[in-house]
Amino acid sequence: MMFCNQCEQTWQGKGCTTVGVCGKDPDMQSLQEILLYGLKGMCAYAHHARRLGQVDESVDAFVEEALFATVTNVNFDLESLFALVLECGHKNLRVMEMLDEGHVQRFGTPSPATVFEGTKAGPGILVTGHDMVDLDDLLRQTAGQGINVYTHGEMLPAHMYPELRKHAHLAGHFGGAWQKQRAEFAEFTGPVLATTNCVLIPPSSYRDRLFTTRVTAVPGGHRLTTSDFSAVIECAKRCQPLPEAPVTESTVGFHQSVILGLADKIVAAVKAGKLRHFFLIGGCDGAEPGRNYFSDYARATPSDTLVLTLGCGKFRIRDNDFGTFALDGVGPIPRLLDMGQCNNAYSAIQVAVALSKAFNCGVNDLPLTIVLSWFEQKAVAVLLTLLALGVKGIRIGPVPPAFVSPNVFRILQDKYDLRLTSSRPPLEDLQEALRGAA
Repeated sequence: MMFCNQCEQTWQGKGCTTVGVCGKDPDMQSLQEILLYGLKGMCAYAHHARRLGQVDESVDAFVEEALFATVTNVNFDLESLFALVLECGHKNLRVMEMLDEGHVQRFGTPSPATVFEGTKAGPGILVTGHDMVDLDDLLRQTAGQGINVYTHGEMLPAHMYPELRKHAHLAGHFGGAWQKQRAEFAEFTGPVLATTNCVLIPPSSYRDRLFTTRVTAVPGGHRLTTSDFSAVIECAKRCQPLPEAPVTESTVGFHQSVILGLADKIVAAVKAGKLRHFFLIGGCDGAEPGRNYFSDYARATPSDTLVLTLGCGKFRIRDNDFGTFALDGVGPIPRLLDMGQCNNAYSAIQVAVALSKAFNCGVNDLPLTIVLSWFEQKAVAVLLTLLALGVKGIRIGPVPPAFVSPNVFRILQDKYDLRLTSSRPPLEDLQEALRGAA
């Protein structure tokens, strides 16, 4: 029997039902849950970074401290808990930095690349999730076997890394965000390798050809505990070959190193009045109503602005034709700049910091608006990072997360001007952002 030393009830019978998080004070419970969700997201990034040889003892120590402050009921002080929540944001910035460094060191400095979207005739394997190491291992093991490998969802940014795209059988990309995978995986006739979270419990239509790696597992799927993908490869050889089905092409790879290489041209365009505003529109996608806000907002951005995107939230907006922006001394660049996975929020932050230095102003004074789609733990970690850095005026949605109490949300609104996308139509928010940039 366990005892809660705040509400003085047991966690059995009719006592306290919120194991490890006391429900007597809703704001206390809210901050503890925000911290726990932020830790989950940060640890997902840290896991990928560790697989790339990137570790930081101070991050590991913070995870212990933060868990100790929640699940063991030692901290009932709102102010210190709020400080821990923000520290989670700071530590997540470090973790995203490590992950970025690990990706670049192993797979090369990213650069823009044109990606074939669709399928080519012959056997194929679809890789979904976030883990570039798994993709790299699979590409090496399938070399010379006549099997094409395709990315899905948040694996799309793999094509921006030269050491991955040097494999000729990394044939392209298939599909969109995670919530469409049941239809897309059923259509894809080869095996699917799910490397991380955002995998749904499979129906019978593809259950026997769904493979997961390490801690990722689903009922009926095949869980692989090592990096030996021979079972996936044999399945690809047995499965019905894919048809030739081209859809379109897209451009990815606008990593911070690419954009910062254009920084002087971008600053000049802003100062000359040719480039009016930057919009960062992305995050985690979902299926619930209200997410058309993001696509409506993006479509309405004027031609003298640039739209940065990252995470699976990009699939809400990337099918729109944004056209190009003529950058003096460079030529036309895509007006929609795909920066990568959700963890590449680090790249967006580095771009914002560099621009603020170039303009000799704070990040909040830049002609920049952040519109963040919200769904899971990694989105929580990214949001906490932005708040920890003092970024204000972020629009999140479509609804406030259920684990944020009304009072805590009001605090975030008052302190950071945090706004809900559901509060008014997207065009009104867009017009306000442009007026503020005038």
